[in-house]
Amino acid sequence: MKVYAITDGFGLENLRQVERTQPEPGPGQVLLKIKAASLNYRDLLVVKGAYNPKMPLPRVPCSDGVGEVVALGPGVSRVKAGQRVAGIFMPGWLDGELDDAKAKTALGGSVDGLLAEYAVLNESALVQVPAHFSDEEAATLPCAAVTAWNGLVVSGGVKAGDTVLIQGTGGVSLFALQFAKMAGARVIATSSSDDKLARVRAMGAAHGVNYRTVTEWGDEVRKWTGNRGVDHVIEVGGAGTLAQSLRAVRTAGHVALIGVLSGYGQVNPLPILMKGVRVTGIYVGSRDMFEAMNRAIALSQLRPVVDRVFGFGEAVEAFRHLESGAHFGKVVIRVG
Repeated sequence: MKVYAITDGFGLENLRQVERTQPEPGPGQVLLKIKAASLNYRDLLVVKGAYNPKMPLPRVPCSDGVGEVVALGPGVSRVKAGQRVAGIFMPGWLDGELDDAKAKTALGGSVDGLLAEYAVLNESALVQVPAHFSDEEAATLPCAAVTAWNGLVVSGGVKAGDTVLIQGTGGVSLFALQFAKMAGARVIATSSSDDKLARVRAMGAAHGVNYRTVTEWGDEVRKWTGNRGVDHVIEVGGAGTLAQSLRAVRTAGHVALIGVLSGYGQVNPLPILMKGVRVTGIYVGSRDMFEAMNRAIALSQLRPVVDRVFGFGEAVEAFRHLESGAHFGKVVIRVG
């Protein structure tokens, strides 16, 4: 079978298509024929060596994939041949709180990911995906959607009438917009592109701020809320945006700390203390969260925002497109 692996060193130039023996499922395991995989910023960091420079190579990247069950190992009962399923981000995190052991099972990091024609996973690490989704749409769920669901619904407790601030127009942020609207909340978006802000307003965002032209966008967001501040921030920027997010959030509000798109650095903790802000680190979510999210998606008939679909032979080009920042929504690779 064909897989993509980081081979002789880190960097997109070392992400190559190679041949491997097709795996066989053991007890409790399932063989998947992968139909589509989606890219997350984490996957780009993994390939470039910024995520874990000491990661043993070769490594197959990509945590997110959807496939058809084509073979069952002895004792499998949760799924059947022919079903369409997605792998969960951390096969070891089924329910409860995250711990060190669960975190070490993340696909495409500590273990091989799903940018391959076939993959074997334990049956417990699989969930059925919404029936109204295409394969490409279903592949967007395991990381970005579950992260947004955890940050906004599970940890955030969003409710009707709340105000939610999203940053940018990547997968996590657009899923957060959709989940917020599903809950009856108002959404404010930031972006460096007026065209992208127009698109998020078309999706239901009530207000947009261009952070290149309004550098103190935290104050602008507060003004739009009558100087009260937003109830929730979906913080995907990291150190470069957190200070503005802390200006934008209300006293006793919630910041879901998710990404590091703007890099690392020092942050003044005083606003967190003085405003009683609750900051929650969000590292995707459990299988229980994934399945609850899928039930909500099926009821609402929500559709993911797919920016562009690349062929399997165009995987490196897909990563470069993600790296460019030009995408709006999820970048997907069609495998099958």
